[in-house]
Amino acid sequence: MGLSEFIVLNVDRIVDEWEQFAETITPAAESMNSVALRDHAREILLAASRDMNTAQTASEQQAKAEGEGPETSPALDEAAASHGELRHTVGFDLVQMTSEFRHLRACVIRLWVASIQAPAHEHLLDMIRFNEAIDQALAESTAAYAEQVNRSRDIFLAILGHDLRAPLQAVSMSSEMLERKTRLDPAAQPYLLAIRNGTRHMGAMVNDLLEFVRSRLGTSLPIEPEPMDLAQACQAALDEACAGQPDCAPALQVEGDVQGHWDPRRLGQLLQNLIGNALQHGARRGKVTLHLSGDSEAVTLRVHNLGMPIAEDALGTLFDPLVRSPSEDLTQPGTSTSLGLGLFIIKEVVDAHQGSIDVTSTEAEGTTFTVVLPKNA
Repeated sequence: MGLSEFIVLNVDRIVDEWEQFAETITPAAESMNSVALRDHAREILLAASRDMNTAQTASEQQAKAEGEGPETSPALDEAAASHGELRHTVGFDLVQMTSEFRHLRACVIRLWVASIQAPAHEHLLDMIRFNEAIDQALAESTAAYAEQVNRSRDIFLAILGHDLRAPLQAVSMSSEMLERKTRLDPAAQPYLLAIRNGTRHMGAMVNDLLEFVRSRLGTSLPIEPEPMDLAQACQAALDEACAGQPDCAPALQVEGDVQGHWDPRRLGQLLQNLIGNALQHGARRGKVTLHLSGDSEAVTLRVHNLGMPIAEDALGTLFDPLVRSPSEDLTQPGTSTSLGLGLFIIKEVVDAHQGSIDVTSTEAEGTTFTVVLPKNA
């Protein structure tokens, strides 16, 4: 008897053994009934049997082994993916979930081999096709499980970022009221300034974290464009970035018409991150310069600083989330507050405005971020 036929005729017996094994996976299985323990086992087995009976050339087999073949078993993929999602929901860890497939594979082969009187060449081919089907199901279940893990993590980060706003606001408002209503000793002023600067840095981190999670859980960054002057926005961002830093003196140069339709709040995020990045890497090594130039179609913003150049091999992942530049100077103010999200947020804001961003970085010329924004986003 061929393996695919054996699976169909003995599917209930195999699923019973699957359930018995799943019962041993504690503590998650302790609160699960028979239906939950069996989950998609029957669907996976029957779909695997159908997949084994599908004609397959040598090249298709090779492609499938490498994970590059066409989708020939949608039912198997769907059942396996659903299994991975549900196992995550009920509390199985990834090792426990994959162990179910290991047991399923061993159970089917053991029962089938015991039923064969005289093994033949076609039986070996059946085993190959069965292993291919189980590997495919395992890959789909693992991918679906991992996606659920990522989503749970993103939701946790969203809740964390949201809940951090209240205590940060309390600290910020308390420091302002303390400054207004209390006559502080001059020696205490630096401590109050440190509290306000620390609160501002933490607020920026929380905002970056929330934007990162929003992009992960949704699609593109939502924007609300309105008429604005980018020169005024740049100056406001510079004033905020340099608050409390007496040696901070970046230069702003403006050429042409730099007015357009953009989202003021989003561009504020972009400017704060770009300027903060430039000050962090260039404040002690030379002047930071912002250059704005506008024409009838777009406005170009260039932010330049001297300092240690960005490594060439790091340029390709510079705008990826949770990646910090290896050239960061940990002695610079605010560096320790970096989550590696600033440049990611910049790229998201630029993309939402249908613009472009580029970076060049050499030891001789310094680092320049170039942002081009269409005037009508």
